[in-house]
Amino acid sequence: MSEIIATYLIHDHKGNLEKKAEGIALGLTIGSWTDLPQLEKEQLKKHKGKVVSVKELEPSEVVNSYLHKNITRGIIQIAYPAWNFSNDLPAILTTVFGKLSLDGEIKLIDLTFNEQLKQAFPGPKLGITGLRELTGVFHRPFVMSIFKGVIGRDMNYLIHQLKEQAKGGVDFIKDDEILFENDFTPFEKRITEGKIALEEVYEETGHRARYAVNLTGRTFELKEKAKRAAELGADALLFNVFSYGLDTLQALVEEKEISIPIMAHPAVSGALTPSEFYGISNELLLGKLLRYAGADFSLFPSPYGSVALPKEQALGIRDALTLEEAHVKKTIPVPSAGIHPGLVPLLYQDFGKDAIINAGGGIHGHKLGAASGGKAFRQAVEAVLAGELLENYASTHEELKIALEQWGNVEVAQ
Repeated sequence: MSEIIATYLIHDHKGNLEKKAEGIALGLTIGSWTDLPQLEKEQLKKHKGKVVSVKELEPSEVVNSYLHKNITRGIIQIAYPAWNFSNDLPAILTTVFGKLSLDGEIKLIDLTFNEQLKQAFPGPKLGITGLRELTGVFHRPFVMSIFKGVIGRDMNYLIHQLKEQAKGGVDFIKDDEILFENDFTPFEKRITEGKIALEEVYEETGHRARYAVNLTGRTFELKEKAKRAAELGADALLFNVFSYGLDTLQALVEEKEISIPIMAHPAVSGALTPSEFYGISNELLLGKLLRYAGADFSLFPSPYGSVALPKEQALGIRDALTLEEAHVKKTIPVPSAGIHPGLVPLLYQDFGKDAIINAGGGIHGHKLGAASGGKAFRQAVEAVLAGELLENYASTHEELKIALEQWGNVEVAQ
């Protein structure tokens, strides 16, 4: 029988995890069981949720202190029959966590899709392999930069900033996620004039950066707007997925006329993920679900910056995005926030070559400007791939030397 298995972290005041699990399995499916007549039991049997496993965890003093009582913690798994839901993420999330999310002391950790159910989801159009073929970059991590301080500025300012970033040798440049449709830098002009600017830099340097423009507006206008972006030759789209919903992302990915890659920004996801006690795990939301819905890139907080995830969660997102899946391409991880050139050895150690090194202030804040900031990142990548210490490599590379003086560095044992 086709089903989806949900894994939860639960905190139970009564100390009976089995009873709690059975209550969830029934409450989110047929509602009751023991009082049903035998005929109705036979009719509803295929719709009944099933407790797969219950594992009690060690008591936590931190949890008991936070909740002001002794709590029994556990990991439970419940199987929900596919008879109960249509093959879309809104139906699945409502089935496994809809009213349960209001409990306040239950966290959805993971969802296990069987092979039949996975085929209902597109996965990335390009994925890591496609992005490498698009850019011709095969043997190193990508480098990406972010627009900064462009709100209220005109197209001349935006184009100047775009060119400076491209001259630094970054592979991708993305809009700020809070740059929406506006009179100063309208969406279509960003695409057409940005394309001209990047071609000019290509003619000058031989390097072609790709620009992800922010797709925004009313939900039911997005598909036509994205089609128009593709017609105008946009390189990629940035998309605030959690402001709109995973299903909106999937609808964009499944539209054949929108052939360009989509970059998923984690804005608003923090309303769902940060608590130890409730919500959805980062690994599931920013990893598996974004990948299944079709994001080519997934941005998420790095373990190193000012807005940092615990390292095990960041690496869990990485794994969910990149583990081999028979029917789904890999999404490229983009650990972000607080990234500077001195962190490149650590980024490479933790995320490998199939990742994007994404920086805003670490590029724009370089003393010699954004172009030098990009060059410093590229030099740091070169040093790591060559097995050299950053400080040694910086002795003959001025941009990296200045970056290390500004932000310091973390060396990793080779």
